[in-house]
Amino acid sequence: MQTRLRMVLPDQELLKLYEQMFLSREFEESCAEQYAKGHITGFLHLYSGQEAVAVGATAGLHKDDYILSAYREHAQAIVRGADPKRVMAELFGKATGICKGKGGSMHLFDPSLNFMGGYAIVGGQFPISVGLAFAAQYRGEERIAACFFGDGAVNQGTFHESLNWAQLWHLPVLFVCENNFYGIGTEVHRSSALASIHKRTCGYDIPSEKVDGMDVIAVYKAVKYATEKVRESGHPYFIEATTYRFRGHSMADPAKYRSAAEHEVWKARDPLPNYARQLLDESIATREQLDAIETRCRATVEAAVKFAEESPWPEDSTVWEDIYV
Repeated sequence: MQTRLRMVLPDQELLKLYEQMFLSREFEESCAEQYAKGHITGFLHLYSGQEAVAVGATAGLHKDDYILSAYREHAQAIVRGADPKRVMAELFGKATGICKGKGGSMHLFDPSLNFMGGYAIVGGQFPISVGLAFAAQYRGEERIAACFFGDGAVNQGTFHESLNWAQLWHLPVLFVCENNFYGIGTEVHRSSALASIHKRTCGYDIPSEKVDGMDVIAVYKAVKYATEKVRESGHPYFIEATTYRFRGHSMADPAKYRSAAEHEVWKARDPLPNYARQLLDESIATREQLDAIETRCRATVEAAVKFAEESPWPEDSTVWEDIYV
């Protein structure tokens, strides 16, 4: 008799989701440690708690689909296929980084993976996603543009302009709002007249749905369904994934605006142990298998830090390179 998870994906794919989430968490927690040591400087926005969104959504996309994100994008780049060593080196500002040490935490970019960037400007990715979707449509390609953003971005003018144009021009865009309920320290209901963000699309006649962003399988199924609809219709689709970041907005944020009780409620919904429990309960994995995955992920992150530490700084002359493309 098939179990619930096996009705969605084969065992190896289900285990891969766990490995990607665990690797993302280990990478982010290591980043926090390296920031405290002074190896990573500037702003650092961590993804701990939101892993199910990046992992589940990416699994539901095709390899040639475009992915764009905001500045909390380390996990999304790694899940897409970026080498953790090169991502860590980028955060260290080293020449071996994914952007040669010039982008840092908020500007990861790798067109070879169709990962078209993290954007430090809030809402900056909206019009670029629409542009990429227009280009794909113009060239007669099957690909779509998946645009990830936080709840804090939905009051930007680019949000409304982009949704309007995406529907008006019938563009293949999948909008994915990672609603962690706080735009820096402001709760969504204090900044948005309509806190149920997916309902905003009614003004543009774009279909939308809300999904549990702490459940990797729920996210995968929602994105899989949405991408099929986008490819069939050529029209945009909108998903609101409710999730929670376990750390502050950035490493400079102590997050004192959130209560300990609230944090504990969401910590109990941590996507990693809850998904691991499902895998064990449905006999898809043994504890030994999960332990081996976790050990492998820790070793990967340790190797990434070592690589970053030993990598060279960019030469001064490289400041004049990559100015125009």
